[in-house]
This record gives sequence, C-alpha cells and structure tokens, in this order.
Amino acid sequence: MRDILVNIACPFLGTAAYVVLFNVPKKYYFSCGVTGIVSWVVYLTASGFSSPAVASFLAVLAAVFLSRMLTVRMKCPITIFLLAAILPIVPGAGIYYTAYYLVTNQLFLAAEKGIGAVKTAFGIVVGIAVVVSIPREVFQVHYWRGRKRQKRLKDRKQM
Repeated sequence: MRDILVNIACPFLGTAAYVVLFNVPKKYYFSCGVTGIVSWVVYLTASGFSSPAVASFLAVLAAVFLSRMLTVRMKCPITIFLLAAILPIVPGAGIYYTAYYLVTNQLFLAAEKGIGAVKTAFGIVVGIAVVVSIPREVFQVHYWRGRKRQKRLKDRKQM
C-alpha cells in the first residue's frame, strides 16, 4: 500500500513543482499533477511486460490523450499539460550514465545506456506525434453529438 501511495504522490508533487517553477497559472496545477500521475502509472504497469521504450510509448499515449482532453476542456495550450505529462518518463538517468561512462572511458556501458535512452526518447516522440495528429474536433463534445445526429438522420432516410 505504501508503494502505491509513493508512486502516486511523487509524480504528482514532481510535476506540480515543475509547473510552479515555470510559472504555469495556479488553476492548472492539479491537472498537470494528474497528467504526471497517469504517465507514471501507465509506465510502471507497461514496464512489467514490455521494454522501457514500449512502456514509455504507451505511457505517453495515455498522457498526451489526457492532455488533449484537458486542453479542450480548459481552453489552454497543450504544452502546459504535455510537458508536465512527459516529465516522469524522460530518460534523465540514462543520459547521465551515458555521459558518466563516456568520461570514465567505459565505452561499452556508455553505448548501452545511450542506446536505451535514445529508444526511450524515440518512444516519447512517436507517442506525442500519434496523439497530436488526431484532429482537435475529436476531443470536443459537439463533434460527437453532431456525428450521432448525422447517423440518426441517415438511418431515418434509409427507412
């Protein structure tokens, strides 16, 4: 139970502190924290059955999808939520150890850590690109109401 609370509190506090540091308006603090929690929990769940790169891809898909919904709902730029969402997933330790092993002349370990960090970063980029390529209208309620109305009209005409 303690591990679950830590894995919820730490990403929330980390992303909330990050958005405070970069002067995001106060009304978005909670939402940014929730996107950080979503990305981290999906990453932890997915890393149990897949590689870190695939887990980061799946986590970013969920987090960016949530960011897009929050963007439409709260009428603000997506970067507010997007940067907070990917913060827990960024391969900072992998990049650090790559540089460390390069400096200490352990080239095999540097290559191993560097390739892992690049794979994770690539998973993040592809996840963002997939969800951002979805049109904005899909995330708005009136889009779905209009589609439902068109379907009803089409069904009436066929009768």
